[in-house]
Amino acid sequence: MFRFLLVAMTASVAFAATEADLRTALLPKTGKVSLPAGTIEISREITLAPDAHDLDISGKTTVIKASAMFRGRALIVIPGGKNIKVHDLSLDGNRDAITKPHGMPPSSAMFSRFVANNGIVAEGVTNLEITAVKATAIDGYAILVNSGHTVKIQGIQISGSGGLNAKKRNNTTGGILLEEGTTDFEVLDCRIADVRGNGIWTHSLYTSPRNARGRIAGNEFAMIARDAIQVGHATEVRVENNRGRMIGYPTEDVDQNGQPVAVDTAGNVDKSVYRNNQFEEIDGKCFDLDGFHDGEVSGNTCTNGDVVKEYPYGNFGIIMNNSNPDMQSRNNRIVNNTMDGELFGGIFIIGEGHTVTGNHLKRLNLAHCNEPGPINCAAIAGQPDILRTGIYLGAGAERPDVAKGNTITNNEISGYGMSLHCVGAAPGVKLTDNTIAKNECSDDAAIALARFGTLR
Repeated sequence: MFRFLLVAMTASVAFAATEADLRTALLPKTGKVSLPAGTIEISREITLAPDAHDLDISGKTTVIKASAMFRGRALIVIPGGKNIKVHDLSLDGNRDAITKPHGMPPSSAMFSRFVANNGIVAEGVTNLEITAVKATAIDGYAILVNSGHTVKIQGIQISGSGGLNAKKRNNTTGGILLEEGTTDFEVLDCRIADVRGNGIWTHSLYTSPRNARGRIAGNEFAMIARDAIQVGHATEVRVENNRGRMIGYPTEDVDQNGQPVAVDTAGNVDKSVYRNNQFEEIDGKCFDLDGFHDGEVSGNTCTNGDVVKEYPYGNFGIIMNNSNPDMQSRNNRIVNNTMDGELFGGIFIIGEGHTVTGNHLKRLNLAHCNEPGPINCAAIAGQPDILRTGIYLGAGAERPDVAKGNTITNNEISGYGMSLHCVGAAPGVKLTDNTIAKNECSDDAAIALARFGTLR
């Protein structure tokens, strides 16, 4: 019996996998690779062959962990290839042991070449599939795809990830990033919680091709300190049936230069649809349509149920902007959305050709602008109504773009002072240059009820 136990113990020790074993296992360029079992600490990134193809990597009982001495771009780097699958694997970034403060890259730098300590980095891969991966304590991005084509990311679990900048605020990291013209991609059914930066994000440099033909659907978010989802510099992206709670939390991780948003937009984004998403407790904006044009925002719900002081970064429900010089805010359909409990107004509109109808904007102006109260409503100079109006037609945002030729009909607008400040306009903007009809406006206390007919 004693001899049997000794042999068993010796065998157990002999089969404890090392970093060298893991590197050896990942040498093949093609075929199926089953990774060694157990937790394997590595000190440097593991890079696959740049011409890998038809490669299937799995490790159901494998945890790849960064050692306290780890240095590298990612635990696994995929520098090229085609038909590559990575699945059923756990990654531990050992964030607290290796993290160092850093900010965002300069505007001319790709994230994949700037941010270290990621989980998986894949560059220029065609037919990439990453599924059923569990990532914890990643200092950079859990998954970062640069210039990929036909990419499927599904069933990823991310927790406790993302780094901080020198001011101890989030630096956008922690979640899933697709950048530099990634096309034909899907990010589906992921669970992302306790992430300091963005949950799911597309991004490209201004000089790079836009990300294209993507679907972000069925994902769940909780405790995200920046954006749950951001669509940046993209075309033909569908964001649908996602759910989230506690966006913009914890407050101490929020970067004041990157106000949290449930679904954000940046760059030039067109032919895209944000549909049937549900979010609760957003300390920021629900939808930011900066650069969004010729698209649709429909059937979404954002609900805040707490007291005013719990939303220091609170804002509008839906807001348009035009920071990117290559776009104009045109032809958006904003229909059948519910915004319940906004610090300021419901919808901010610039530009032309928008249809805003069937929306339920409830419990607006929680801050009671422009009256003394717990929130300082510092309105834009010369526009005293901008923060206290249900639907506000602006003269522009980052650039001038007067709201005109828009259709605003059949919206329910209620909240503090909404009987007086239901649909309003900035100086120089004429309500009569838009079609505004059959909007139901009321104060929370039902002091007044006004029905807006077509304004002449």
